[in-house]
Parts: sequence; structure tokens; C-alpha cells
Amino acid sequence: MFISTLDLFKIGIGPSSSHTMGPMVAAKNFRDRLENFVSHNAIPEFLQVRCTLRGSLAFTGKGHATDRAVTLGMHRHTPIALAKEDVNTLFQQLWQQTSFYTDNHTLIHFNPADDIIFDRGDPLPEHPNGMICQLLDGTGKTLLSETYFSIGGGFISTIAEIDQIIAPLKIEPVQSCGFPFENANQMMKMSIDSQSSVSAMKRSNEQERMSESELNRGLDAIWNAMRTCLEKGLTAEGRLPGGLNIKRRANALYQQLTNQPDKANMNDWLCAYAMAVNEENAAGHMVVTAPTNGAAGVIPAVIYYLVKHENISSEQVRDFLLVAGAIGGLIKHNSSISGAEVGCQGEVGSASAMAAAGVCAVKGGTTEQIENAAEIALEHHLGMTCDPVGSLVQVPCIERNGFGAIKAYTAASLALRGDGQHFMSLDNCINAMKQTGLEMSTKYKETSLGGLAVSITEC
Repeated sequence: MFISTLDLFKIGIGPSSSHTMGPMVAAKNFRDRLENFVSHNAIPEFLQVRCTLRGSLAFTGKGHATDRAVTLGMHRHTPIALAKEDVNTLFQQLWQQTSFYTDNHTLIHFNPADDIIFDRGDPLPEHPNGMICQLLDGTGKTLLSETYFSIGGGFISTIAEIDQIIAPLKIEPVQSCGFPFENANQMMKMSIDSQSSVSAMKRSNEQERMSESELNRGLDAIWNAMRTCLEKGLTAEGRLPGGLNIKRRANALYQQLTNQPDKANMNDWLCAYAMAVNEENAAGHMVVTAPTNGAAGVIPAVIYYLVKHENISSEQVRDFLLVAGAIGGLIKHNSSISGAEVGCQGEVGSASAMAAAGVCAVKGGTTEQIENAAEIALEHHLGMTCDPVGSLVQVPCIERNGFGAIKAYTAASLALRGDGQHFMSLDNCINAMKQTGLEMSTKYKETSLGGLAVSITEC
């Protein structure tokens, strides 16, 4: 099993990897298909594009800016290209447009306010995040259609591909890498047999597909984007968009800690760093999926703490990301990172497990201790629901990233105090997360139909 760390961590924009980045990629894909269709077929005088959102995309798409994402994607924008742009201004311009021209000057009618439909009926059976794009003629006849699924972490699949995907990524076969571990037990055995660390095995697998310099550049770009996002969040003030009128808190917290460092502890710093990232995500700014946008603050917060307070090197940051990528790949392969599939245990829980493994690795932990750290962190997120208030990635998401970071560091510290031997394996914990997610009510899986999302008393 091979999932590249450079695929797992993707630079894009907030507020959601599955509800913003994925739909944008899908809309861009349909626009490309549309371009090919109109250039190779006889077409009628009137053409119109319609996009129907189903399942979780319909229920929480407004709060997750899915309509914004579809509009941007249909106009050929991509998440990574928008990472440093003024997205709000661009979106407002595009939202006012009611049509666009293809490369061969064919007029396509597309009014986002009318042609993006939030269908709150039954979700599509294949996946809770469904999206149907159609090209229609003047009579409403469908000339071109594609059904997409946003399967977590900003990745998409078509309806033809969905049955071939056993995790939220198209995974390359085991024969494609030198250390083809598909679960944590295999990872530990290969490490012992080869006398190689987790980071060394992951690096070896990556370098079968790219040069060492390419890999290092990619890892450095990921960390630089994470760091930029975090530091912007530490300086930003004001209130977050969306209607809840949530005040940014990371800046004020950071100022308190900076002014009185003798009264600050590790938990304070980790919360400030994680909340800074997720406030930027909630504002729709640049963020890195780690492994999702909703959980994007955990890993950057922990790495930033290690860099700033424990002086780890750039090479150790790379090792951290590689080890985190290895653990994240196992979770993706054997369960899910999608809140719409398994709840927030698959988002913040996965991020915390990945971060715990990374901390343990850079502090000299054995492979057994790394596996133990990841298991501890994930175990104590099992059953966590995804019930965002107002369909926004704000409450409880922002604070939850701070606690995920704290649990990650604590799990690593606990694992390092032991010898790596423990009762519950990471593999069993991942399986438990998957089963829990399958049995969890859809009310608690990114639909905002239960839990905190419906526990607000209007005064």
C-alpha cells in the first residue's frame, strides 16, 4: 500500500477539504469535460450547466462554502492556485455572472444562485458527499453528465471509480514500493526486519517515485505553507464570516502568552497555534489538509511548538511529516478521514494520531513506541461526532484542534515512557473507528442535524 505524503498534505483554501476543495476540483473537472464535449459535438443553440449537491454536501454546503467552491471550479480555478489570492473578491465577481464562454466561444448559461441546487433528499448510496453535474439543452435534456463524490481530504472520484476505491485515495498496489506495509503490524515487522525507522521506510517508498531533492522540496513547501497559515492566524483579529459572529481568539491568547511566558504552559501554546490555523481555515484562507481542513491545526501546531520551543531541525520536520504521512496512510487505507463517513474521530482523531507518531519519532522513539503513540491518540478520540454549529467549521472545530494537539503531544510523551508494548494495537483501534463510524447516526456525521448543531438556545 502506498499513499504519498505529498498527496496526503495538500495546499489549498478553507473552510473544508471535503466540502470546499473537493467540489471545486470536481467542478473544474466537469468544466474540462464540457470543453471537450462542445468542441467535438454538434450542439444546440442553448446550453446550461446545473450542479446538484446531495447528502452532506447539501445539508452543510452553505456553511462550508460549497456553492462558492463550485462557482470557482466551474470558472477553472483550483484550490492550490487560489491559496494566495483574494478569494472573496474573486468569488463576488463570479457570483454575479450568469454565463461563461468556452474556449471555442460557445455560450454556456450558468447562474450559480439558481443552478447550484442543494438537494436534501436521500444521499446517493455510494457516498454521503455526492455531486451531480449536468450540461442541459433548452428543453432540459441532459447532453453530458457526471456524478462525483468528495471522498475526504480534497480528493474526488467519479461514480465509475468509486467502487474501485477502498479508502479516500486511489492507492497504488503493494508491489509499487519497497516497504509495502498495509497495516501497523506489517510496518513494525518490516522496520524490525530491515533495521529501518518508519521515516526511512516512508522516504524510501517516496523516492521510488521522485528524487530526494523533489521530495525534500515538497515536504518543505508543505511545512512552509503550514507555518505561513499559522503565523497569519496569530496576527489576525476580528470576527469570522458565516453568521455566528465568532470572535478570533488566537491573537489575544498568543499576546497573553508572549507577554507573560512564565505563566504559559505547553497546552496554552498548542491551543494558540492550533486555533490560529483553524481560524484561518474558517475564514477561507490558505490552509494545508492535515489530513483534512477541519483538522488542519493539529499537526502544524505540534510541529511549530517543537520548532519554536524545542528547536528541532528542518530535517526533523521532514521526518515528522513522513511519519505522520505513514500513519495517515494506514488510517485512510483501513478506515476513513471523512467526517461525513465516520464523524470527527476520522478528522481530528486521525490528525492527533499522525501528530503523536511524528512527535514520538523526532524524540527518538522506536517503531513500537511510534505505533503506541498513534494508538493512544486515536483511541481517545473514538466516537467523536462531527456536528458543526450552523454548518460552519468553527464551533466546536476550532477549539477541538487545540485539544487534538494536546492529546497528540501527551500520547507521544506517554508512549516514550514505555517500551512500546501495550494491550490495544493501532490496527484494532483503526478498525474500531471504522465500525463506530458505520454505526454512528448520520445526524452526527457532518449534516448538522444533531448534537451541538441543534443544541443552541436562541435568546
